[in-house]
Amino acid sequence: MGCIQSIKCKPKSFRDSVIVLELNASIDSNPTSIDETSNVVLRYRTPHFRAQARLLVPPIATKETWTIGWIQACNHMEFYNTYGDKGMSSWELPDLRDSKIRAISDSDGVNYPWYGNTTETFTVVGPTKRDSKFTVNMNDNFYPSVTWGVPVSDSNLPLLSSIQRDQSFTTWLVAINQATSETVVLRTIRWRMRLHIHVDPEKPLGQRAVLKEPVAQEQPQILGKNEPIPPNAMVKPNANDAQVLMWRPKKGDPVVVIPPKY
Repeated sequence: MGCIQSIKCKPKSFRDSVIVLELNASIDSNPTSIDETSNVVLRYRTPHFRAQARLLVPPIATKETWTIGWIQACNHMEFYNTYGDKGMSSWELPDLRDSKIRAISDSDGVNYPWYGNTTETFTVVGPTKRDSKFTVNMNDNFYPSVTWGVPVSDSNLPLLSSIQRDQSFTTWLVAINQATSETVVLRTIRWRMRLHIHVDPEKPLGQRAVLKEPVAQEQPQILGKNEPIPPNAMVKPNANDAQVLMWRPKKGDPVVVIPPKY
């Protein structure tokens, strides 16, 4: 029904008016690639997770500024590099590992809480007289280096025998009011990246590593009901700064190889 002329119509709030026209989330179909060109480290590159949203914001009557974009958090991380019967190194997020927090920010480390600040966000400055249509997109993958030799040894004798990784993420499409910090969750995506690489250190360089599983990753889930963003997903530290590289020998005490950066 239309407005009765004698009653001033209250404009729709931003929360009620922003429209997600299209949303796509996928993980590339190519398998993880392995690079053995270095005699110091094995490198691998996983397929990319990609998310893209097309949005429409109707005219904003008031003087307010909204940023719309992607926020991502890591919910779970297992990252083990085994060195035969010597032990294993593992990248760990201590607070997440010990269940002190449910998730940790995966921001770029500069533009908290956003995953990034180029294609990942768009800012609408009111008042505006016409619709604002725009696209925000992001991508993520892993490209680490793993030493052939035991990381706490001076020797580079190749002993690496296995790499196993299993990480889960939640990615939110979010609008945040720059003045009030009002946060509107528009969409929620869950995704996971797994891999298992078998390594035979006895073989010559270039022939040691074989991708065991998975050849193709599970595709992301766009949730039917949005999930709230945990507080730790919005603030420092991010996962890159909080992670610790541990050496866990078969015999003896664990050793911190690389401490957190914060």
